[in-house]
Amino acid sequence: MSESGILSYGAYLPRRRLQRQSVFAANRWFAPGLRSLAKGERSVANWDEDAITMAVEASRACLGDLDRANIDAVTLASVTLPFVDRLNAGVVKEALNLRDDVTAGDAGGGMRAGTTALRIALEGSQRCLCIGADLRKSRPASESELLQGDGAASILVGEGAPIAKLVDSYSVTVDFVDHFRATGEQFDYRWESRWVRDQGHMNILADAIGVLLKKAEAAPDQIEHVVFPVAAGGVAKAIAKKIGIRKENVVDHFGAQIGDIGVGHPLLMLTHALERAKPGERILLAGFGQGADVLLFEVTDAIIDYKPHLSLDAQIENRVADENYMRFLSHRGLVKLDRGVRAELDQKQPGTTLFRKRSAVLGLMGSRCSKTGTVQFPKSEISVDPNSRAIGTQEDYPLADRTARIVSFTADALSYSPDPPTFYGTLDIDGGGRLATEFADVTADDVEVGRPMRFVFRIKAEDEQRHFIKYFWKAVPENGGRV
Repeated sequence: MSESGILSYGAYLPRRRLQRQSVFAANRWFAPGLRSLAKGERSVANWDEDAITMAVEASRACLGDLDRANIDAVTLASVTLPFVDRLNAGVVKEALNLRDDVTAGDAGGGMRAGTTALRIALEGSQRCLCIGADLRKSRPASESELLQGDGAASILVGEGAPIAKLVDSYSVTVDFVDHFRATGEQFDYRWESRWVRDQGHMNILADAIGVLLKKAEAAPDQIEHVVFPVAAGGVAKAIAKKIGIRKENVVDHFGAQIGDIGVGHPLLMLTHALERAKPGERILLAGFGQGADVLLFEVTDAIIDYKPHLSLDAQIENRVADENYMRFLSHRGLVKLDRGVRAELDQKQPGTTLFRKRSAVLGLMGSRCSKTGTVQFPKSEISVDPNSRAIGTQEDYPLADRTARIVSFTADALSYSPDPPTFYGTLDIDGGGRLATEFADVTADDVEVGRPMRFVFRIKAEDEQRHFIKYFWKAVPENGGRV
């Protein structure tokens, strides 16, 4: 019998982790008070990542080997969407090679956009992919610079054999402005943290949770997994104590390891709870921001056989410590380096070409000859098989989820790169096909001929005159422990 609920989940964390001590060391002359926050590390997106690329990777982890033809809708929730007037979720849809008749939409406006999108999806009839992703900027030497992180999480909901069913939900909307960012501004403005804690977290959020538990007739001390989107561990425990929730049932916020990833953080914590949940246990998920969303789930027997495509723990462990604070500032656009004349390029993207070739460029869709079986990229009317110049026999053949091996490579230190040197090379794709592309997240020790690689969706370049971002697929080492 088909039921509705959570069908799958996935997350994405950039591999690079900026050491908070290195941030403090650079700013202690100006902000010695940051010492108390200079512990642990935060996840840091590379220069070629943004909310869209991280959303794609989280969605690939969520969908795994599932039939993507069954996806009916995509919602991308974020407060740092790259485009104000271009459907960001539409780019995600193209990268995932979903059907053209899916419903796609962007959601924003506050930190609970992800939980709101999830609640709306659960109340609908479509099989919907709900994604939360953010790459936020913060002023140097600010608390936010240390507390925030980069990442994304994705939840697939709809009819099928759910691993968790929605028991009940409740939302309240109050124009309580704990922080805000005006249109066109880079940075948030934040109010005093004690006021936010006392009035926002301890009253608005805690009261909403209490209403939901009463509505669902659920005993607070019987909720096994509780997701509070609150970075301060003391505040989370105080909320739990006020409501009657056992403090040991509060899900780890991962502030010390990755920081707060923004809109996607409640969904990220939800994936962690699902990884540990057992049949019959309940999960309470809360989202906070100009009000609160509270959702109560019950885990089903389907969780026993469910295996995540990639666990959150594996991604947290798959890390590279980074102490290069200047690189972080440069990649965020907070310090302008002299890029030299080689960076003076016109990167205009013809819209007609992108539209016609969108499945190849955004979806890495190749082709396979129905006559000879030869795989090629890009797709063309004439087969590249030297023994059979067949015409009109090419069928779509997706390549993004296939592994490949390095045939040749080079490291270019002369051409401009935000993160030099630029590694690129030629790959033989498992099952057929060959592709020349850039490598991402690698050093000289990571690349060698024959090395297994996988593809990731990244920023190729930005047209700085027209502010249009161009995306394509790059290669990273397969054994990096990722999607």
